[in-house]
Amino acid sequence: MPEPFTEVPGGVAAPKHFQAAGVSCGLKESGGRDLALIYSETPATAAALFTTNRVVAAPVELSRENVEKGLIRAILINSGNANACTGEQGLRDAREMAEIAAHQLGISPKEILVASTGPIGQLLPMDRVRKGIELAVSSLSPTGGSEAAEAILTTDTRRKEVAIQFEMGKRSVTLGGMAKGSGMIAPHLATLLAFITSDIKIEKGCLKTCLQRAVDKSFNMITVDGDTSTNDMVAVLANGAAGNDEVVSGTPGEALFQEALNHVCIELAKMIVKDGEGATKFLEIRIKGAASHEDARRAAMAIANSNLVKTAFFGEDPNWGRIICALGYSGAEVYPSKVDLYLGDEQIVRAGSPLEHAQEKLRQILKSPEIVVHANLHIGESEAVVWTCDLSYDYVRINSQYHT
Repeated sequence: MPEPFTEVPGGVAAPKHFQAAGVSCGLKESGGRDLALIYSETPATAAALFTTNRVVAAPVELSRENVEKGLIRAILINSGNANACTGEQGLRDAREMAEIAAHQLGISPKEILVASTGPIGQLLPMDRVRKGIELAVSSLSPTGGSEAAEAILTTDTRRKEVAIQFEMGKRSVTLGGMAKGSGMIAPHLATLLAFITSDIKIEKGCLKTCLQRAVDKSFNMITVDGDTSTNDMVAVLANGAAGNDEVVSGTPGEALFQEALNHVCIELAKMIVKDGEGATKFLEIRIKGAASHEDARRAAMAIANSNLVKTAFFGEDPNWGRIICALGYSGAEVYPSKVDLYLGDEQIVRAGSPLEHAQEKLRQILKSPEIVVHANLHIGESEAVVWTCDLSYDYVRINSQYHT
């Protein structure tokens, strides 16, 4: 844990005056938790980013409207059904979800964000959802973060949550976060949902800017399979309960909050990749010496999205030529005679030429569950880091039999 942050329990319910709940209302065949609620006891400044897919789910349309209108008090999330490609009925159902929760909480429907995840093209069974919302409201608790984090999962195999504290002036500030995502993960928010809470007092424009920067360093730098979904959302609520002086743009407080938000988002992003569908390897792709940041990002993402690279890592095959090939078609400025390439600590290419090395040593590196691929292009000063995973037999099995 980097200074000055301290990890604390509680997830999204860790900050002051936040509660959460996760319940089951029968949306998942497994009978597991499938409806989550995050609630701020006081109105919260909010910011959110959404999928860039032109086909968007009904809750995305609703939440886009509400987050721009003013303060937000609650986020309602269901798994087991994406409520996407469901037409006008889907939008009516999303609005009804907000209305039911608002009535139960004694707030306005405009103060609620709604998110859904699961199979596309199925109408929500609203009789179950209505009962689930009532149960979730009655189950709200300052210790309910883990239950909420469990309720938003689909093909995920484990919860993804984190919370940290740090000092701002004489005040203690807390950030909590939870996320879901395992497949259909690609840049531009992928098929992920992430929700972050904080008791910091911060100006809305500053919060939105900080969120965009944090997402660009985290959720937009991960890929599992290159697919982008219809339901992606990253939202942050800040209710000011910490009592700090309001954070505004261009101040030391903004820089500190940015660092904290980056940390939470990067930790959640890494958790998503490590839980990639069927994944057996966590891969960190580092590009240095690029002509520009965009070139570095292109190069790293080309390697991370290459099925040939990903399957080679699954098979523990030291076929580094596939990595060089991906660099070449990435669109980044690359001169083969300048490239240095490393797997883990082992340099395998220097100035574009292979080095003599023991195949057995490379194979031992490839047996590790976490591997760093590092390429230096020796053109400029820019760099980028992308996180991905291997591609296994189980990825095909999971996605050929997808249900919740």
